[in-house]
Amino acid sequence: MKITVAWIGKTKEPAIASLTEEYLKRISRYVPVEGKSLRDEDALLALCGRDSRGKSPAKSTLVLLDSHGREYSSEQFAKFLGDYQDRNPLPLVFAVGGADGFSEAAKSAAQHTISLGKMTLVHELARVVLLEQIYRAFTILKGHPYHSGH
Repeated sequence: MKITVAWIGKTKEPAIASLTEEYLKRISRYVPVEGKSLRDEDALLALCGRDSRGKSPAKSTLVLLDSHGREYSSEQFAKFLGDYQDRNPLPLVFAVGGADGFSEAAKSAAQHTISLGKMTLVHELARVVLLEQIYRAFTILKGHPYHSGH
């Protein structure tokens, strides 16, 4: 399984860029992973093999972060990733939108929509939280002590 974490827009805060790189490095111990800054939603859909209307055959599985998406505990999210890894050969693309969220076209193109919780986070911080949770999920799956006791 390969994971891409994509976000719309440039990273403004050096601390966010540093944390992004740190968690990408940690995740890479478990699966191939990359981070991608994209200019807009059309670039995201193209990355996933879809046209601007969200149509055409997918070359990856798209997971959008949206406040109205499904909420997972860390253990449930680990199970989601583990099940996906066992059953699906397509790359997994997690996408963090811009300040206005995602269009209906992007939402209809996505196979999954998840939420990091009911609180609103700035999008750059949401990316770091997502990356940490992906890392945590793999440590749960591998029995690493990072998650134990939480």
